[in-house]
This record gives sequence, C-alpha cells and structure tokens, in this order.
Amino acid sequence: MKALIFLSRRLNDYIQFLVSIMGIIMTIVVVSQVFSRYALNHSLFWSEELARIILVWLTFFGSTVAYYHKLHPGVDTVFKRLPENLKQAMALMSYLAGMVLFTVMVIWGAKFAWFVKLQITPALNLPKWIVMAVVPVCGIIFLIHALAGFCKACNTYDH
Repeated sequence: MKALIFLSRRLNDYIQFLVSIMGIIMTIVVVSQVFSRYALNHSLFWSEELARIILVWLTFFGSTVAYYHKLHPGVDTVFKRLPENLKQAMALMSYLAGMVLFTVMVIWGAKFAWFVKLQITPALNLPKWIVMAVVPVCGIIFLIHALAGFCKACNTYDH
C-alpha cells in the first residue's frame, strides 16, 4: 500500500514536470508560428498540428495532476454537510467509480489507438496511434492515483 502511494506521488512529480515542459514547448511552437507568419510572411505548415497534439497531451496529463491534487471539478455542496463517516464512505465510492471509468479509458483508448494505427497525421506524418496513446496511458496514471487514494481513504476509514 505504501509503495502504491509512493508510486502515485513520484509519478505525479514527473508528470507535473512533463506538463511544464509541454507548456513551454507549445508556447515556443506557437510564438514561432506567429513570428514566422507575420514577420517573415512564411507559415510553418507543421506548427499548428504540433501545437494541437501537445495541447491534447497537455490536457490529459494535466488532468491527471489535477486529479492527484483533488482539484478536479466536483459538486461538494451536499458532501460538505455529511457526517465524517459518510464522507469517507462516499470518498471510497467515488474512488471505485473513478477506477471503473479509468479502466474503460484504458481498454477503449487502447482499442481506438490500435484502430487508427495505420493512419498518419497530415503535416507531421506521425502515426495517429502515438497521438491517441495518451488516452490509455493517462487512464493507467488515473488508475494508479485512484488506487492510491482508495488506499489512503481505507486507511483513514479504519482509524
């Protein structure tokens, strides 16, 4: 259990760094495109596609960071008014529901990535499975965070 919580924390640290790097790279790509288009009167044909791919990856990886820090959107008006033991039970149910959803993400994301394996992106000539692989990869990361959160909640619930 402690190893899973440690793995979740370390994984989140690496992903936060990755998200920062992706944000910087996306900014550089977009600024380069704007500069090239308006100052040099020449458009970089690949920049918009690369920025879009990075934005998708940034969104998925960033959402795993938000989930780890419990910053994801939620309706907690009723939750805050519950007694403490019901809050913990609801937290456990929430983690379980999340694990079901994240398992669906992994399975169907992998199936879709496999489905588009022969397609390539128009400007970068990247296989589309690379772009779509972010869904099952982030599903696995979400699962690790949910399992760690569930373990923490169970440990809190026992005491």
